[in-house]
Amino acid sequence: MKYGQVKNIKKELLSDNWYFLNKVTFDYQKEDGSWETQIREAYDRGNGAVILLYNLKRGTVILTRQFRMPTFLNGNEDGMMIEACAGILEKGNAEETIKMEVEEETGYKITTVEKVFESYMSPGSVTEILYFFIGRYEDTMKVSEGGGAEDETENIEVLEMPFEEALRMIQIGEIKDAKTIMLLQYAQIEGLFD
Repeated sequence: MKYGQVKNIKKELLSDNWYFLNKVTFDYQKEDGSWETQIREAYDRGNGAVILLYNLKRGTVILTRQFRMPTFLNGNEDGMMIEACAGILEKGNAEETIKMEVEEETGYKITTVEKVFESYMSPGSVTEILYFFIGRYEDTMKVSEGGGAEDETENIEVLEMPFEEALRMIQIGEIKDAKTIMLLQYAQIEGLFD
C-alpha cells in the first residue's frame, strides 16, 4: 500500500478489571491519500507463551484440560478446552515464563525449550503476541502432579496422549484451541515424530 499512515491516536481506558480494554480513536490514511477517523477497541492482556511438550520415545504429547468461560458463553457446552501449556509473560521473558508454566501446569521441570515461531492470535481486537515453543519431556523430569498455581484459581487436568490421537482430536473437533492446533500441525509438518 502506498499510504496507510496513522496519526492523532487517542486512547480511552474502558476497563481494567482483568486486563486492559481501551477505546482507540485515530486518523488513518487511506489508499487514495485521504484521511478518515476510525474507532476501535483493543484488549491488552500482555503477551504470552505456549509450548508443545513431546516425548519421542513414546510418541506422546502433554496437553491440558481446563474450564474456559468465554468458550462456555459461545456454545462450548461444558466450557472445557484441551490446550497446550501456556501463560502470560512474566517480566517479558518468554522462555523463562514457559518453563515456569510447564512446571506449574503439568508438573514437569524442563530445562531446554526451542522457540519455533510467534503469532498475533486475534489482531483485530487483541494486542497479544504469542511465542510458540516445543520441548522434550521425560518421566525423570516429573516433579509434581501439576494442575496450576493455587493462587491463580487454575484447575488443570494434565493429559498425556499419543501424538496421532491429538491430531485425530483436531479432526473430530475435540481440540478447538488455535494455539494447540498450530503447534500440533507444526509438529506434523516438521516431522517431529518421524
